[in-house]
Amino acid sequence: MQLDIALIHYPVVNRNGEVIGSAVTNLDLHDIARAGKTYGIGTYWVVTPFPEQRELAEQIVGHWTKGFGGTVNPHRSEALSLITVCASYEEALSAATHRFQRKPLVLATCAREQENTVSYAEVRSRVFDHGSPVLLLFGTGSGLGQELLSSVDGVLPPLRGYTGFNHLSVRSAVSIILDRLLGEREDKWAKKNR
Repeated sequence: MQLDIALIHYPVVNRNGEVIGSAVTNLDLHDIARAGKTYGIGTYWVVTPFPEQRELAEQIVGHWTKGFGGTVNPHRSEALSLITVCASYEEALSAATHRFQRKPLVLATCAREQENTVSYAEVRSRVFDHGSPVLLLFGTGSGLGQELLSSVDGVLPPLRGYTGFNHLSVRSAVSIILDRLLGEREDKWAKKNR
């Protein structure tokens, strides 16, 4: 399986739809890395154009992978070792392309319906049946900017419950989406336990 994820901090939008850059958070680094390790992703790209934010992210990752934190909590070290901090989406895409030795299918996530929607079943088939590399983009703030959404190969369907409330944290969305794409399916579990 060849699947990387990228957490984009720019270009994202705020509540008013304006393009902004958002701040890196400690919780996003830890929780998304742990979900990524659980589901077997290759690299977790943390994308921010702001030098101070990259430095902060690298300090946090370094504490858990090379510093004292890693000696106290080796599982956390293992998860955070998936993180690579970079300055732009283009840098992440270039590095992922180099790592996969071919350009990955670039898919975005969005809480709103998009015209270029690709089903979870299709992505699972591409990953597991065809061995296609995938770079999956997640937006911070109120989501990815429209220009970036329009430039990708496809967008996964929005996550929805039955309540009409649709404001998950990006950490929760990553976990749910990784499970939908990479998690063991219930039918397989049922067959194994008969």
